[in-house]
Amino acid sequence: MLKPRLIEEKMLILLRQGKISKWFSGIGQEAISIGVTLAMNDDEYVLPMHRNLGVFTSRNIPLHRLFSQWQGKANGFTKGRDRSFHFGTQDYNIVGMISHLGPQLGVADGIALASLLKNKKQVTAVFTGEGGTSEGDFHEALNVASVWQLPVLFCVENNGYGLSTPTNEQYRCKDIADRGKGYGMEAFVIDGNNVVEVYSKVKKLAESIRKRPRPILLEFKTFRMRGHEEASGTKYVPKELMEEWAKKDPLENFQAFLKDEKILTEKQEVAIKEGIVHEINENLKLAFDEDPIVPNETIELNDVYKDFEYQSITPSENTEELRLIDAISVGLKQSMERHKDLVIMGQDIAEYGGVFKITEGFVKAFGKDRVRNTPICESAIVEAAMGLSIAGMKAVVEMQFADFVTSGFNPVVNYLAKSHYRWSQNADVVVRMPCGAGVAAGPFHSQTNEAWFTKTPGLKVVYPAFPYDAKGLLASAINDPNPVLFFEHKALYRSIRQEVPTDYFTLPLGKASILREGNQVTIISYGAAVHWALETLDANNDIHADVIDLRTLQPLDTETIYSSVEKTGKAIILQEDSMFGGIASDISALIMENCFEQLDAPVKRVASMDTPIPFINQLEDQYLAKGKFEAVLKELLAY
Repeated sequence: MLKPRLIEEKMLILLRQGKISKWFSGIGQEAISIGVTLAMNDDEYVLPMHRNLGVFTSRNIPLHRLFSQWQGKANGFTKGRDRSFHFGTQDYNIVGMISHLGPQLGVADGIALASLLKNKKQVTAVFTGEGGTSEGDFHEALNVASVWQLPVLFCVENNGYGLSTPTNEQYRCKDIADRGKGYGMEAFVIDGNNVVEVYSKVKKLAESIRKRPRPILLEFKTFRMRGHEEASGTKYVPKELMEEWAKKDPLENFQAFLKDEKILTEKQEVAIKEGIVHEINENLKLAFDEDPIVPNETIELNDVYKDFEYQSITPSENTEELRLIDAISVGLKQSMERHKDLVIMGQDIAEYGGVFKITEGFVKAFGKDRVRNTPICESAIVEAAMGLSIAGMKAVVEMQFADFVTSGFNPVVNYLAKSHYRWSQNADVVVRMPCGAGVAAGPFHSQTNEAWFTKTPGLKVVYPAFPYDAKGLLASAINDPNPVLFFEHKALYRSIRQEVPTDYFTLPLGKASILREGNQVTIISYGAAVHWALETLDANNDIHADVIDLRTLQPLDTETIYSSVEKTGKAIILQEDSMFGGIASDISALIMENCFEQLDAPVKRVASMDTPIPFINQLEDQYLAKGKFEAVLKELLAY
């Protein structure tokens, strides 16, 4: 406990000197971090927060690396890309937080699930504060852990305040531990300022969980002796309350206890302090002497994704006629056979086979450990998929409808997308997204929301229009160690058929398909809109066009686009999504910037109305871009 206390005192001096940018103090809470971490085995994961310096020191991370992290130096854990404790390290089995506090709880579920599936008999400990227990992720994570009986210790540090909001304005129950009862799990209240109690109780519970896997909720009563972060101050805390908790300082009381028990002498205490102070100063010098980071655009761009060397697997000539839905189902099944560590998760996907029956029969083939029904909790399941990736496994998450990803949006765009860039931890996750209109399903089951994700660096976005492409691209998406949003148009599921190889095969992400060739105009599209373009050309035999099916929106095959536009001199982009902010706008801008001198007309975009998607057929038909395309295409040709 003394080491993190002395480090913090030094950091507060450096903060005032402007040598670090920010500090979240854990002074007065050290007993929790220390006690929990020492009760764990070194090969077990701990997911701390920003007041858990003791977790990092207890795992013996070299101090100069911590100091480099806080100063934004290259020898830190995030190469200057994130601050404080927003990092993880596989070398020490620590997974740090993101500023959106809740997601790490679900990530802990995923790590624990991997441990359970591999029969490792390990415990995962995850920290949050009492403020974080108000977030939906907390409740989703506890529910999933309880339903799946995952070996997780949920450690809540109840330190009195969420920034400046006292606990009586955060929740009404007497103890947060009481919430464990509602999720059918054991829960305990522990004196978080008594390191002996913390260590002994957590050690006993951890040993029990290793023998009988299950989640347990622990509430540690403690107090935050400094501001939320140093700039916040503590003026909002009553003086008498601060004085009362100062008497309960875990470090001072333990020192007094050790001296009373004749375990620690003044001479030993001085020697320990001198040793730690020397270690701090020595490691600070290493960090201060380290050269500042020199910005390098190539390095930054290359670190957004984990390197992936695509392997082309060519099938035999045996084919069978498949619908789009069949190709996805067969492709998913063949990937499950190929990757024994692949887990599929989603609502109703097990015995029921999913609402579209894509995973029908999968439970019989692969068992319920690998084909997992989930509660209705998109956020926690995306987070659990991230946890599986951290533990070295693969995950496919089925959104029942792409629209429902909004309930899991935060972990997709802030956790999956950013982890590799931040601390070199990839997210080996595919999120399947049944999407699109044309089936009279209304505003909440018909969106095609790919533009939300093409905007987010770190994600890959795949959107096939044909069974052949869907099967090969799904295989590649699962092979790829990066997070992939895989869009599947519902209206195409049973309406499009094609001869598809029966064997497993792959297709490269980021390579468009040229469906037709002509020299009058370039038509660029993807998903269901590709078929609208082909229907229009079939009805107008005098129009000779290059038709480009993008197939992958991120990465985008700009080379094929530019080559075609330079040949035809005219370009039109057709998308099902509404106009403003859609990917057609970016493609149009790219063409204007890179092919301007070859253009014979302005680039045209055709998209659906800027309204939510209506339900009734006649309104949906009016909404969709399908009915507008032919007129705009002819207008462009006549320019």
